[in-house]
Amino acid sequence: MNSKWTAACRGAVLTATLQMAGTVDARTNPIDAGTSSVLLAQAAPEPLNVQEKNALAALFKKLRPATLRIEDCPPDDCTNPEGIATAFLIGDGYALTAFHVIEGQKNLSAVTLDKRRYPLQIIGFDDHSDVALIRVGVPVNTPFIPLAAAAPRVGEPVLTIGNGNGAFLGSKMGRLTGLDRGAERAEFPAGTLEFNARVLPGDSGGPLINARGEVVGVVSYIRLADGRGSRITAYAVPVTQTGARMAGLRGGLRQVAPTTGLHLDSHLDYAAALPPEEFGEFSDEYELDLGTTPGAFFTRVAPGSPAERAGLQPLDFDRHGKRISGDLVIAVNGQRINNFLELQFAVRRYQAGEAITLSVLRNGRTLVVTLVLVPRTDVRGTGSTSN
Repeated sequence: MNSKWTAACRGAVLTATLQMAGTVDARTNPIDAGTSSVLLAQAAPEPLNVQEKNALAALFKKLRPATLRIEDCPPDDCTNPEGIATAFLIGDGYALTAFHVIEGQKNLSAVTLDKRRYPLQIIGFDDHSDVALIRVGVPVNTPFIPLAAAAPRVGEPVLTIGNGNGAFLGSKMGRLTGLDRGAERAEFPAGTLEFNARVLPGDSGGPLINARGEVVGVVSYIRLADGRGSRITAYAVPVTQTGARMAGLRGGLRQVAPTTGLHLDSHLDYAAALPPEEFGEFSDEYELDLGTTPGAFFTRVAPGSPAERAGLQPLDFDRHGKRISGDLVIAVNGQRINNFLELQFAVRRYQAGEAITLSVLRNGRTLVVTLVLVPRTDVRGTGSTSN
């Protein structure tokens, strides 16, 4: 068989196979088909009763004026608003939203229930927990929602208000189904509140409100059980009045997750979490020539990144289909790494400015390289499949 054809066929088949795993919105996290039934069985709360629904509906009417629609549009010259998301006022003009709502944006404005538009200022943010504190130029007497004094309990009825799917400050109701949930992807926050309201893109940054009318969390992301959205589980970052998270934000914390500048093409998301026992078979089946030792392979090194300065080499082939490069990261500071997802989690345990040591397998030889992490916003082209 012609080697050039082999290389082209390999790429096409690999792409098609991996894309079958499902492609979803950047702020969604699909449940693996093999575990979704277990997760759903664990989170099978009682439906809200009539009294609970009526109580939450009354809270929605009362608290809706304290919520905001965030748009990518200058407040003094807005003719074509884009990038709809949500935020909510917590007093003195301060508001909370999700970090991914404000990340990289320069022309955001906030729209209140009466359709008036106001400028906003970013006070603090934490990329790791996906939460941001902003200040909005609303009148002094604008309503706000108080933060809860204590953490919620599983089973409590909850309300969200947001702009999901283009709606204007609509409500969604559900029940809290879990606390301190872990994230299955490195770019999503850990330690979240899990609830079963049907949150949609656009609801990000909105409040998760308990039956007492207090905010217990900031809506962050959703998980799709089947990749199509028929079963949705939502997650919010917990916040309380006196918690360390709010203290940091009010103090001007501006924390961005670190990166090395390594990148894996998005259509290879499935391979990012490749089990170590399947690595050799995967490499052989797609003729990647990566050997049998599992590790994190990558397809691009961002220009000017720590990885580029360290000389790391992405997976690449010549026109005949022969591999000409392809480093495997097999450890971070001595911690064994089996795939790209493990590499992402390992890197995010550190802060920008810290030095880490990577053990790299190159053509059968182990190299040790040291690099200094930088904020991911400082490196071009780093997204959900970067680290």
